[in-house]
Amino acid sequence: MTAAALHAHLGSGITHVCQCWSIRRRDGVTLGFTDHDRDLQFDDITFQADSGMAAKALAGTTGLSVNNTEAVGLLRSDLMREQDIAAGRFDGAEVVNWLVRWDDVTARQVRFRGTLGEMTRRGGAFEVELRGLSEALNVPQGRAYLRTCSAVLGDRACGVNLDDPAFHHLGKVGAVAQDQSLAVTVTQDYPDRWFEGGVLRVETGDAAGLTAAIKTDRRMPDMREVMLWDGLKVALAPGDRVRLTAGCDRRAETCRLRFDNLLNFRGFPDMPGDDWQATVPRQSQPTTGGSLVR
Repeated sequence: MTAAALHAHLGSGITHVCQCWSIRRRDGVTLGFTDHDRDLQFDDITFQADSGMAAKALAGTTGLSVNNTEAVGLLRSDLMREQDIAAGRFDGAEVVNWLVRWDDVTARQVRFRGTLGEMTRRGGAFEVELRGLSEALNVPQGRAYLRTCSAVLGDRACGVNLDDPAFHHLGKVGAVAQDQSLAVTVTQDYPDRWFEGGVLRVETGDAAGLTAAIKTDRRMPDMREVMLWDGLKVALAPGDRVRLTAGCDRRAETCRLRFDNLLNFRGFPDMPGDDWQATVPRQSQPTTGGSLVR
């Protein structure tokens, strides 16, 4: 891939260029689109010509402000399916836009790289916000001084290995009572509420790849009764395989007793509260200057 070859072609005055887009979903599915009149292929991606994908003008800045734009396209059953958009399969997907010489695809240059944002659907078409790499600058940085842990269970700061069978279980959906409540078969005896606050990930079936936060988890004979905070956008069916991951309420006690991970605890459980900061010395209270922790 040579941007210099593309620049030389653009300088010739007679150009053969088009736009190509790739969208890589979080489940690994990659789709390619182009506004050219025939399919193009590079980087092991086939960019389909009849996809109806187009974008508004791309604008960039030299500062640290967020660069956003929008793209529109047609809903097609074999590419951008409306049920996949509704299920959230495209949320946060990686997107790359190239300017390509269509008669020599080695002459191309990346014009935009980022992620998909909010998507709307109407009249057989979709419109999606494109968020540039500077979108990450909107994420709060640094540590927060809280009694509870600021790490996410299983991330680098936490260090807990969620692949340990003690912290996850692969089971089958036994029954679906409603959109947010289901029964999952188990072969191990996990404590009650072990997966509460954790994550359910669907491994097979129409909803494969979708995840949901677990609101409650109750131990039943040979199964778990699981309720989700929000129902999945694609219905589960009995027999679908799901993965349950243990939950964490971010308390120091939970970190020590459930995960044996107190050394990596990222909270401040002994931080004095507002009631202590508002107190004044009293003769009836000890004034030795010792620890406030009893």
